[in-house]
Amino acid sequence: QRRACKKHMYIVYKLPFSVRILLEAAIRNCDGFYIKEEDVQNILDWQRQQCKAEVPFSPARVLLQDFTGIPAMVDLAAMRDALAKHGVDPGLVNPKCPTDIIVDHLLQIDYSKCAIQNAPNPGGGDGPNPSQSTSRALPSRPPSRGGSQCGGARSSCSKAACSDSPASSGPLSASVQQIENTPLLCPFHLQPVSETDTAMKNQELELIRNKERLQFFKWCSKAFKNVNVVPPDVGAVHQVNLEYLSKVVQLSDGWIYPDSVVGTDSHTTMINGLGILGWGVGGIESEAVMLGQPVSLSLPQVVGCKLVGSINPLTTSIDIVLGITKHLRQAGIAGRFVEFFGPGVSQLSVPDRTTIANMCPEYNATVSFFPVDHVTLKHFKKTNFSQEKLELMESYMKAVKLFQTYGEPSDEPVFSEVIEINLSSMVPYVSGPKRPQDRVAVNSMKEDFHSCLDEKVGFKGFHIAKEKQETRVPFLHGGQEYQLVHGSVVIAAVISCTNNCNPSVMLTAGLLAKRAVEAGLEVKPYIQTSLAPGSGMVTHYLNASGVLPYFSQLGFEVIGYGCATCVGNTAPLPEAVVDAIKQGDLVACGVLSGNRHFEGRLCDCLRANYLASPPLVVAYAIAGTVAIDFETEPLGVTPEGKKVFLRDVWPSREEVQETEEATIIASIFKDLRGRMEKGNTFWNNFECPDSVVFPWDLKSTYIRSPNFFNKLSKEMPVPQSVENAHVLLFLGDKVTTDHISPAGSIARVSAAAKYLLSKRLTPREFNSYGARRGNDAVMTRGTFASIKLQNRFVGKAGPKTLHIPSGQMMDVYEAADRYQRDGVHLIILAGKDYGSGSSRDWVAKGPYLLGVRAVIAESFEKLHKNQLLGMGIMPLQFLPGQNADALELSGKEKFTIILPENLGARQQLTVKTSTEKSFTVTALFDSQTDVICFQHGGLLRYVARTLL
Repeated sequence: QRRACKKHMYIVYKLPFSVRILLEAAIRNCDGFYIKEEDVQNILDWQRQQCKAEVPFSPARVLLQDFTGIPAMVDLAAMRDALAKHGVDPGLVNPKCPTDIIVDHLLQIDYSKCAIQNAPNPGGGDGPNPSQSTSRALPSRPPSRGGSQCGGARSSCSKAACSDSPASSGPLSASVQQIENTPLLCPFHLQPVSETDTAMKNQELELIRNKERLQFFKWCSKAFKNVNVVPPDVGAVHQVNLEYLSKVVQLSDGWIYPDSVVGTDSHTTMINGLGILGWGVGGIESEAVMLGQPVSLSLPQVVGCKLVGSINPLTTSIDIVLGITKHLRQAGIAGRFVEFFGPGVSQLSVPDRTTIANMCPEYNATVSFFPVDHVTLKHFKKTNFSQEKLELMESYMKAVKLFQTYGEPSDEPVFSEVIEINLSSMVPYVSGPKRPQDRVAVNSMKEDFHSCLDEKVGFKGFHIAKEKQETRVPFLHGGQEYQLVHGSVVIAAVISCTNNCNPSVMLTAGLLAKRAVEAGLEVKPYIQTSLAPGSGMVTHYLNASGVLPYFSQLGFEVIGYGCATCVGNTAPLPEAVVDAIKQGDLVACGVLSGNRHFEGRLCDCLRANYLASPPLVVAYAIAGTVAIDFETEPLGVTPEGKKVFLRDVWPSREEVQETEEATIIASIFKDLRGRMEKGNTFWNNFECPDSVVFPWDLKSTYIRSPNFFNKLSKEMPVPQSVENAHVLLFLGDKVTTDHISPAGSIARVSAAAKYLLSKRLTPREFNSYGARRGNDAVMTRGTFASIKLQNRFVGKAGPKTLHIPSGQMMDVYEAADRYQRDGVHLIILAGKDYGSGSSRDWVAKGPYLLGVRAVIAESFEKLHKNQLLGMGIMPLQFLPGQNADALELSGKEKFTIILPENLGARQQLTVKTSTEKSFTVTALFDSQTDVICFQHGGLLRYVARTLL
């Protein structure tokens, strides 16, 4: 027995870490029904069973945002009603798996103004007229190199209250205010201003518009066990998940086990950067997990991504993330797990890891997993974890071999395949001079720019004659003479936007500015410099880390919050600079850390523009030219004549990570914890029903009890064959979930709009399909309501179909309603890849409520196939080589699908038509559990009957 035990432990310790978590969950939850001993053995035998065995996974928790959370909780509330009607305690209905609902998708932008409108003009003087709407407006002249002044008629703060040096208090910006009367902050000095404006107005309308939904969520937080509702105005779902909800190690009922999660968003994969296994699922899958059913997945191949080599000192986190993403995209790893190991992993910070894990959809991996190591523990010391929890986490993870060490190669797991990435090969790049896709290594920048001068005019070339490439044009600025040449930098903009939002790159820029100032370097005053943080939080952490004053000394003043330089919102250059560029026909340059830089976009006199990381923007601004070799040429010369190279002032990764952990991470976690514990006055005082069952408001257009449990019997019904069914829709290939259940605005001529108009709502009050997912009447009418739907019964795209008995064309909902009133069964015919795209619960709930009993297609997206089963709709697949055309089906026949008494997994069924044709299909039930779920009429009915 000891030998057998040692053998098994050896096998376990050679499994990839992510597979070990699957194994632990299977052992702990093995119940002989959902999870069998055979499943445990298959996971243990991963090397031979990968891609062959289907295995269950029971995560530790479920993560929902409000759009997907509300229909799930409405279903549970309706299930309580069903139990109460049968005389059973409705309080028995609760999620078995702990569930967090983050209310973060409510906010709509009713008021949209750049912060610059309600804040001081960076150049001084009066601010914009508050009655004018000048969204994304920028100052008419560049900010001064001196301190900013708070002014403006609407939101002014006195100079006494706002000194020129940035204040250290006030971490919240205008975009993250609490709902109570917390004052907005001046975005330049982080001091309170006199009036709340845009954010508060948006939040007030949010709460008014969504009062019914919020009331329901508040009731759920009190009525259900195992449900935690994070109220609005606390944070976005993934932020809250990463920074507050994640436990790494769970403690429950005497058990200690690894944290894991499934969430209703593809970016749930971010959590794998913390050593927590998790990925995105659909709404019905999440409901299944909430009710105790595991997620089913093919035992995955696990690609080991070995990181070796040392990171180039000038390489930023963004360079690394994009470099690794590029390698993995080229590796062709779709549908597989990726697990990182090797000595290079320890050089990546936790924000780096979560960003790489977040890019999973970019390279089509299921997860990108970083096991817990000493870097993870160091990160958690700055977060919400107590010393006791940290010690427990470390001892547990080490005891069960889930803690990664970087020791001998013999200790490394066995992988399906190993991809090696040398971090040394990732050098910093810039993009330009005219297109984002034209990347140039920084160490080749000088050579590349000179070649651009030589080349013919095109995407890379300017065709400057050799004899004119050394042209120098003197000009006066501020009473002093300067010279411009080809490659001179005249615009330098540090922008924290979509591709530079990682805090480490902004910190690197700030620390570089600090070192440069301390070394005696400066930016020439004619260069138009600016700093546009992505939010007030960026300003806060730059201020808290002490680098904001150094940005200012180099001329990088905060100009406001919004899209600025890269959308062409650039203040005019000094006339002397423009004249010098025109006089010498110079290829002058702009350098920015945004995401757009096409020729002429920044300024019509600039022919070359480069996208660069924030620290490189600062570096090129100090150098004053892009035609520089940072290795051999100095960044600048001090007044004492000392040459200072970029390597002398570039901060180390260790310094950046230490500053990030000490100032940003700790500050963010402290702020989030405070908001979580405090909530907001509106939510805390919000009244909701105090009852076990929810008192449905029949007038509500947001929350309605669905009829999933109508005529629910205690006993499982005998399977009924589908007889004389009509085809509701005759569809082709690649019908997506957007075709089946649109998620955007409600069209004014749609069936859903007609319903809302009948409830005396105006089009302005329609809101979106996503917001109304708690109302089955809206969502059923929205099923197949896409204007892009291609129905072969109809000659053009649109949400119409043929009502076959009458020969009339009508809305899909109206046709289905007429069929149901006549007692006619319905099916759908489709081609390949039916149900591909993002996952939504209503892509299966909607067809179920329309009366669809089966979908016959050439192939299904696996996730959608499971959704159909979860609602009791049969996913039936044509045999290989067959389809509607090959079988000469017109779609206008009547179809009968015969179900045997002993229905089994992957059983072949016979379909007969009214034209006396007969063909065979495969019922895509993967297991007997699927069969039982279908026979009950879907997961919800199965769970309800279990409780009865």
